[in-house]
Amino acid sequence: MRRHDITSETELLDIIRRCQVCHLAMVDEEGLPYTIPMNFGISEGVIYMHGAQHGKKISILRKKPSVCINFSTDHLLRYQNEGVACSWSMKYRSVLVYGKAEFITGPDEKIAALNIIMAQYSDKIFKFNPPSVREVSVWRIVIDKMEGRAFGY
Repeated sequence: MRRHDITSETELLDIIRRCQVCHLAMVDEEGLPYTIPMNFGISEGVIYMHGAQHGKKISILRKKPSVCINFSTDHLLRYQNEGVACSWSMKYRSVLVYGKAEFITGPDEKIAALNIIMAQYSDKIFKFNPPSVREVSVWRIVIDKMEGRAFGY
């Protein structure tokens, strides 16, 4: 089984939509990589995320908004010979997304973004109370570039 690049935007977006979690990668003030798991939503070429208003990731994103987001799904451990370690591998499909984080401040726009995030996980319609909307940090990453790979599929 071989690794192959995925170039179809439809297939790339399908992989993203099937993920439950992504990993957001940034570079901190000291030039060190910083990666954290995140919930997300996607709509029309934009990834939406949310979190606390203060903390390490918010501080990094405000100073250095360039990010890379990793989406990975369909993991399946396989082997050709159970007794030969080098014959073991992991089947997967993955997408890397590159872009810049842009903070959303208006309450109506925040609610729209939060609804997109919730739509990734549920078909329910949600209400958001004003204090919660005011206290949450919400940002979008317009997709500048996507690249995908699959191994074993």
